[in-house]
Amino acid sequence: MNAPDIEGAFALHAARTRFADIPPLAVAKAKTFLLDTLGVGLAGRAGADLEAVSRLAARWGPGDEATSWRDGARLSAGSAAIVNAYLIHCLEFDCVHEGAVVHPMATLVSALFAWAEREATEGRPVDGARFLAALAVGVDVAALIGVATDSPVRFFRPATAGGFGAVAAIANLAGFDAETTRSALGHMYGQTSGTLQPHLEGSPLLGLQIGFNARGAICAADLAAAGMPGPREALSGRYGYFALMEGGSCRPERIAERLGREWQVARLAHKPYPSGRLTHGVVHGLRALMAAHGFTAEDVAEVVATVPPLVLRLVGRPLRPRPAANYAKLCLPFVAGVYLAKGRCDVPDFLGAALADPEVHRHAAKVRVVQDDNPDENALSPQRIAVRLSCGARHEVLLPVVYGHPDAPLSEAENEEKFLRCCAHAGIGRQQAEAIRDLVARAERVPDVSAIVRALVPRG
Repeated sequence: MNAPDIEGAFALHAARTRFADIPPLAVAKAKTFLLDTLGVGLAGRAGADLEAVSRLAARWGPGDEATSWRDGARLSAGSAAIVNAYLIHCLEFDCVHEGAVVHPMATLVSALFAWAEREATEGRPVDGARFLAALAVGVDVAALIGVATDSPVRFFRPATAGGFGAVAAIANLAGFDAETTRSALGHMYGQTSGTLQPHLEGSPLLGLQIGFNARGAICAADLAAAGMPGPREALSGRYGYFALMEGGSCRPERIAERLGREWQVARLAHKPYPSGRLTHGVVHGLRALMAAHGFTAEDVAEVVATVPPLVLRLVGRPLRPRPAANYAKLCLPFVAGVYLAKGRCDVPDFLGAALADPEVHRHAAKVRVVQDDNPDENALSPQRIAVRLSCGARHEVLLPVVYGHPDAPLSEAENEEKFLRCCAHAGIGRQQAEAIRDLVARAERVPDVSAIVRALVPRG
């Protein structure tokens, strides 16, 4: 592929960046999305198959290094990373970098906290300023890997690119020099995994793939710290990441233009609803049209969502009468049906009996998904949502971006409301939730970020 030294650029960025280098906006956004990630991770206690994941992770890596956010169990760092990454992603509620088609925080935050907790058990506590700097570095690496390709998504980038981001973050936190960081990136490539087949089928393996790469990032950093050299061209080489997982598509100049100049943590998008980000446009459109024109769900005869190719390919799937939760969250007609039937899209709407709700399915059957002529295989927008009413009237809205995008963001109050709602779904009381919120708000002054993890553990 003859790409420039991408690995070297990422390694230098990870080795050199300190908290003082992060501009105030990026620091603020790092805390915003850290709070968001902790909230959806706690709400993930309602996720499918969590007991089995927790039991197996304890068997794969027993220990006393890091904490499961599910129940406070102590595990090896790698096993805690698996459980907590699964918690973060299993509800499809975690933030996303739209330009990269990557959920960087799920892999990154789970691995970074597990590493930091392990450091604390060995007498090397990680303070919040260092943690936030590492987080910003990790988001840069994960996001810019996705931004650098024009290839249609072939593998599951939140896991694959997310793993490299987690390695870069740990390298920054551990104080690795550039050469050791480069080796760690190479060791990560040897463990990189994550396909779209679980996404297509609605399998819970989707979130586990994020966990596997979070654990892999810890292993990769350990190998590099032990002095074992890793492949030097893990991303750009003949058999490297871009050649294998992105079909040879790589635009390294996009990395060079942004790295250290445009902090990608400030370009993250919220997920206001616990469903695939690509389903959010239809909810945004319906909400806007119903508010503007005063019609109700019962007035709707048909909804047509005209969307970019990526949206049709990943969430334009057929309705199933009794879908699994993971399938329903990634089915645009089902998500639209939830909103029309209930006027909301929240965690309980994708659990248990709600998945077979006849009113949801009745409204979902009104929805069609049509591909537009957007040439960008990674675009999430613009989207056009059109509604035909039973009286014959037609209304439509063109969405340049979807609610939650950095150009149409949740307010700080909305971010906090989502966090508190997630805590309530997890059975966490208001006092404990506010204590977590306050710790994150002053994260750069927290002497040991293990305190944040301890605040997540269920009380009683």
